[in-house]
Amino acid sequence: MYLIITRTFPPELGGMQNLMWGLTRSLSKLNLIKVFADYHENHEEFDRSVSFSIERVSGMKLIRKYRKSYLINDYLEQNNNVECIIADHWKSLELIKTIKKKICLIHSKEINHPKSSILNKKVLSVLNNVDHIVANSNFTKNLAVDLGVDEKKIVVINPGIDPVVEVPKKYLDEAEEILKGKKNRLITVSRFDKRKNHEKVIMAIRNLKEIYPDIIYTCVGYGDEEEKLKKLVIELNLNDQVTFLKDIPINLKNALVAKSNIFVMPSIIHKKSVEGFGIAYVEAAQYGIPSIGGKDGGASDAIIHEKTGLICDGNKLEEIYSSIDSLFKENKYVEFGREAKNNSVNFLWDKAIEKYKRIL
Repeated sequence: MYLIITRTFPPELGGMQNLMWGLTRSLSKLNLIKVFADYHENHEEFDRSVSFSIERVSGMKLIRKYRKSYLINDYLEQNNNVECIIADHWKSLELIKTIKKKICLIHSKEINHPKSSILNKKVLSVLNNVDHIVANSNFTKNLAVDLGVDEKKIVVINPGIDPVVEVPKKYLDEAEEILKGKKNRLITVSRFDKRKNHEKVIMAIRNLKEIYPDIIYTCVGYGDEEEKLKKLVIELNLNDQVTFLKDIPINLKNALVAKSNIFVMPSIIHKKSVEGFGIAYVEAAQYGIPSIGGKDGGASDAIIHEKTGLICDGNKLEEIYSSIDSLFKENKYVEFGREAKNNSVNFLWDKAIEKYKRIL
C-alpha cells in the first residue's frame, strides 16, 4: 500500500490539486492507495466517486496540522502493509514519525527561504531525511541544491497531464464570440499574481496594437492583482484589446485556449514566489498553442526555446514585446504550435508514472 499525504486535493481546484489527483489516480493502478487530505466543502460526492480510500481532516490550520499527523502516525502503527509514504509538501512530513520509505515532492516556492534561516533549517531537516525528493523541474532541483538539499536524493519528474479532451462545438462557438473575431490572439490562464506578470504583457499590448490592430488578450483567472490590472487596462485605453474572465466552465477555458494563437506567461521571481514548472504551458501545447515563458523558474522544462515557444526575460518589457511580435510575424506561431503539440505527449501521466515506479 502507498500512503498519500496532501494538503491540496480535489474537489478543490488548482495546479497542485491536479498534480496530486493525477499522481494518486495513476498510482492506484499499481497498488492499494490510502489518502490523507485536508477537508474541503462538498468533498463527499467526489470521495465516493474514486476507487481508493480518502480520509479528510478538518479544523483550523494549526490544529489540523497536528490532528492530521496524529491520525497518520496512528494509522502507520496499526498498518504494517504501508510500503511508502508520498507527500505533496515538506510540511506534510514534518510531524510524521516512521522509518517507512518516504518520497516528498518539491515545487520551488515552498522551499525558497534564505539559507540558514529558521524555515530553511526546517526544510532541510525534513528533506534530508526522506528517501527521495521529486523536483518538478530542473530549476527547482538546482534551487534545492543551492539551499542545502542533498542532491543525491533529488530526481526531476515534471508534472503529468491527461490526454487532451475534445472541446464541444458549442464552447468553441462561445469562445469565438468572446474573441470578437479578432485575429491576433493571446491568452493567459492563471491566478492574478505578481509573478505571473500580466502587467507587463498588458503594457506590451499597448505598443503591439499599433502593429496588430486585431490583437486581443484574454486573461482567465482571479487573484489579488485583478483590480489593479483592470485599472491599468483602462489607463492604457485597452478595453477593446483585453478581456478578463473567471469562474467559467472548464470546457470554455479549453475552448479559449484552443482558439488562441499564443499562451503568454513570462513569469518572474517576486519576493520568494517563483514558477516551479508551469503546467499551463503544456496544457496549451496539447491544443497546438505555443507559449512564451519567463527565464526565471521552470518554464524551460515545459517550453523548448525557439521550437515549442520562446523563453524571455520577464523583467524586460522589450523582450516580452519582441517575443510576441516574433511569433505573430509570418504566423510563426503555427509552426511552433505544431511542435508544441507533438512534444506535449512526453508529459502524459502514463510516461511520468514510469519515472515514479523507478524510485518506488
